[in-house]
Amino acid sequence: MNLERVPNDEKLNLCRKYYLGGFAFLPFLWLVNVVWFFREAFVKPTYTEQLQIKAYVKRSALGLLLWVAVLTTWITIFQHFRAQWGEVADYLSFTIPLGIP
Repeated sequence: MNLERVPNDEKLNLCRKYYLGGFAFLPFLWLVNVVWFFREAFVKPTYTEQLQIKAYVKRSALGLLLWVAVLTTWITIFQHFRAQWGEVADYLSFTIPLGIP
């Protein structure tokens, strides 16, 4: 999609949809929102909807960073303590590694 051909009110509507969609445990939408609308929010000359787009882009970036931090923390903890958690960790695992823990 070429954002240059889209009217400003439609850009704002699309940016809002991606921002709200990220709250449905879809942080990839926040990434798309930041990548697509960064130039619209911070580089382009000022227009009326730009202030709202800028807010959605900032919030999307913050939500994405928070999501990445939480996911990275969980993966690190799980990988470190999986063997000690025993059967509980096996139930949480998608695949059960074979061998000596």
